[in-house]
Amino acid sequence: MKKSDSSSRCGLLAAGNWIIDQVKTIDVYPQRDHLANIRSQSQGTGGAAYNVLVDLARLKAPFPLMAAGMVGEDELGRLIQEDCRRHKIGTRHLQSTPLTTTSYTDVMTEQSDGHRTFFHHRGANALWKGAGLDFGKTRARIFHLGYLLLLDALDEPDAKYGTKAAAMLCRAQAAGLKTSVDAVSEDSDRFTQIVPPALRYTDYCILNEIEAGKSTGFTIREANGSLNTAALRHAAGALLQSGVRELVVVHFPEGSFARTRQGEDFWQASLKVPDKLIAGTAGAGDAFAAGVLLGLHEGWVMPKCLLTGVCAAAASLSHPTCTAGVKPLSATLKLAQQFGERKLP
Repeated sequence: MKKSDSSSRCGLLAAGNWIIDQVKTIDVYPQRDHLANIRSQSQGTGGAAYNVLVDLARLKAPFPLMAAGMVGEDELGRLIQEDCRRHKIGTRHLQSTPLTTTSYTDVMTEQSDGHRTFFHHRGANALWKGAGLDFGKTRARIFHLGYLLLLDALDEPDAKYGTKAAAMLCRAQAAGLKTSVDAVSEDSDRFTQIVPPALRYTDYCILNEIEAGKSTGFTIREANGSLNTAALRHAAGALLQSGVRELVVVHFPEGSFARTRQGEDFWQASLKVPDKLIAGTAGAGDAFAAGVLLGLHEGWVMPKCLLTGVCAAAASLSHPTCTAGVKPLSATLKLAQQFGERKLP
């Protein structure tokens, strides 16, 4: 098939993890064999594909949104399908399977500071291989895939491309789509085996500081908690050297950093959201990615893309679930004036 001009395309197709989060706000994270009290519980979206698409819908993105992945033939799977329809997200490529259940995560959010711990059931996400996903039949402009390291079938080795995910990204690029990837902050040594192959077929790489560091071997966060900005810049450069075609964006609590293939660097501080307004930090990274992808789709300058990302992340903090706090774009951008920006390191 002849590669088409991405400028004639419109919309974002997000594929990967589809998860229902059971978010429990707890008074304290307990030591083993000890007890913690659940203060409240709520249910919401989880996973890169699900969160990013719902965030874009809540931001009122002016382009089509499309889903790809797999859920179980169960109550949670039906809930996800209905939620997509409610947000006007196309579900043609969101498959269901009777072989296992829909993926879910128990998210333990500490009441004092919003820090969270995840207990995850991989479920249907582990089986999805992208069968039937024909990039030649979509008019989407951007294909966003996440999370690498949490999609068992796509993380498997591939003799030609390195991983099955890399092969999928190659097909998307060959069909004329811009590709974007995200990973999960897993405590393992698998990053250097799974992430680099995908980067060779990635246009936009959006990772947090943990994922960027583990993928490149740089220590971005020092033992004393400070951000090593020199290591951060080196990590972004290493990701570009691994094959990312256009842009690397690394986000962290203090803000974000972007480096382009042309060597341009951009910094954007996060917003000073008061602690009393933070209900939970789950989903902030995906909200940031959604804001950046919105700007990239619309052709905005990089400073506006990053500002939209940090504003969307700030909005997400207002609710314990991943996406319910995100507001329409105009209200989201007003948060920058309401809270102001932190001082970058």
